Amino acid sequence: MSTTASVTQAPAITAENVLRLFPEVNTTLIGGTHNSATSDNDLEGYDEEQIRLMDEVCIVLDENDIPIGSASKKVCHLMENIDQGLLHRAFSVFLFDSQNRLLLQQRATEKITFPDMWTNTCCSHPLGIPGETGVGLEASVQGVRRAAQRKLDHELGIKASQVPLDNFKFLTRIHYKSPSDGKWGEHEIDYILFIKANVDIDANLNEVRDTRYVTQDDLKAMFKDKSLKFTPWFKLICESMLFEWWNHLDSGLGKYTGETQIRRML
Repeated sequence: MSTTASVTQAPAITAENVLRLFPEVNTTLIGGTHNSATSDNDLEGYDEEQIRLMDEVCIVLDENDIPIGSASKKVCHLMENIDQGLLHRAFSVFLFDSQNRLLLQQRATEKITFPDMWTNTCCSHPLGIPGETGVGLEASVQGVRRAAQRKLDHELGIKASQVPLDNFKFLTRIHYKSPSDGKWGEHEIDYILFIKANVDIDANLNEVRDTRYVTQDDLKAMFKDKSLKFTPWFKLICESMLFEWWNHLDSGLGKYTGETQIRRML
């Protein structure tokens, strides 16, 4: 006698399903109301400033990167919501100096998701605020560039004048999902941005534990060091296209920029 195991799949990531499953999602992108996480039991014991940042408002998406509405960073990063299909917009900045070395950061111990892990220069979210939302690829890329400029300053003290908006090159978007621990994780459509600039760093130690410029060989050696941990999105990008893009940083990068199709890495 044979038995059949049933597998429960998350519903398709459509506006209809997301709004049905998640009453916390506000269909207003900018200025919507959201419950505060500052007195939330889910966040008890975490760093006070990182708890405050969980009230930031992320852009909730369908699977085609079309905004549905907004929800708090806390709601977007709970694995119980992620496993039901809650998806939000993000970006990853790769900043290279004049020697084509990549600037890495090690996330602070205080971070709620992926603490102490090494990652690319800056990884965060465009918010439901004027200038950072966008419908359609061109408007969305511009919103992500503004968010990248804001977060490079917040995390690393890099001033906007050193990273002009037009210097950020948009390559592609990746759709990925990864747990951080049992409670928290990521489920994002992540915009990949390259920029070449010599910058002054004044790291915010509540966000960044350490920084390091690396060559390709340096980074490959870091990956072999079992004592070091890396964020899942950074590993995905490194294992797929990073080194090919890096090889064309000064010549031929244009053929990789402006990709319209979302790369599914699930």
